[in-house]
Amino acid sequence: MKNIPSIQRTTTQPKDLAALRQAFEGWSNTPDPLTRLTRRLSTTLSLETQLGILTEELRGTIPFDALNYRHQVGHRDFVFATGMGGPHRCEYRLNLEGICYGTLTLNRRQKFSDEELQGIEMFISAAVCPLRNACQFIAIEQAALTDSLTSIPNKRALDEHLQRASLLSDRHGEEYSIILCDLDHFKSVNDQHGHVVGDHVLRITAEALGSAIRNSDSVYRFGGEEFAILLPHTGEQEARDVAERVRRAVADLNVDCGGTNLSVTISCGVARHLPEEGASQWIARADEALYRAKDQGRNCTRVFASIG
Repeated sequence: MKNIPSIQRTTTQPKDLAALRQAFEGWSNTPDPLTRLTRRLSTTLSLETQLGILTEELRGTIPFDALNYRHQVGHRDFVFATGMGGPHRCEYRLNLEGICYGTLTLNRRQKFSDEELQGIEMFISAAVCPLRNACQFIAIEQAALTDSLTSIPNKRALDEHLQRASLLSDRHGEEYSIILCDLDHFKSVNDQHGHVVGDHVLRITAEALGSAIRNSDSVYRFGGEEFAILLPHTGEQEARDVAERVRRAVADLNVDCGGTNLSVTISCGVARHLPEEGASQWIARADEALYRAKDQGRNCTRVFASIG
C-alpha cells in the first residue's frame, strides 16, 4: 500500500489576509470599466443578461445608437438587439480558440474613431470568455432537452412545458390541448426491416409531424415510437382537426426498402386541459384516449371527452 504524505498545515499570516481583503475591496469597488464588466458578467450564465450588461458598460464609455448580436446556439438562432441603427457600423466575429461565438454589430449616426474602435475591441476581449461560457451553457441545456435521434424536444422538455401550460391555463383561462401519437405495429418494422430503417421511420415521422402542425404548436418525442404535440389556445375540436391532419401526413409517408415500399400509420389520442388539473392527470387522459384509438382499430383519432 502506497504511503501518501500528509498535507502540512501552514499558519495564515495576518498580512496575507489583509492584502486579500484589500484586493477584494478593490476588485468589488473599482471604477475601472473592464474590471467592472468582467465582475458583472461572472454573476450570470444567461446570454441575454450578459449582453445587456455588455451594452450598458460599453455605452457608458463609447456612445452608440444600436447593438445587435446574432449566433446559432445548437439548432436555434439567438438574436439580441437594442436601439435604433445608424449609417455607420462596426462588426466583430467573436472568435475564441478557433470557434465563433456570434457576431456583434454596433451602429450609430457618427463615424467611429480609431480610438473608439480600439476601445470596443478591449471590451469585447474582456467579454468573450463569459459569452463563450453562456453559449456553451445554452448548448448543454438544449442537448439535455433534445432527442438525439429525431432532433426534436424530448420527454423532459415536454414535462417542463406541460407544467408551464397547466399554470398558464389556470391563471389566464387559456385553452390548451395535447395529442399523444403512437406509430402502429412499429415493432414489426424493426423486426422485418431492421433498426436502421426503424430509426429512419422515426426521423421522417418527426419531420411529418412538424410539417403538419402550426407554428405555435410543439412536437416532442415522448418515448420509443410515441410522440406528443402541445397545442396552445386550442380546444377539443381544433385539436382533433390537427390530429387528423397529422394522421394523414404520416399515412402519406413512403419508405423505399430496396424493392419493397414501407408505409406506416399512426394513432392519436387528444385531451384538453381541465381547470385545476395537474400535468400528470392531463397527459394520463390523453394516454387513455390513445389507448382507445389503438383498441378500436388503429390509424384513427380518439378524444377524451370533457365537460365544461
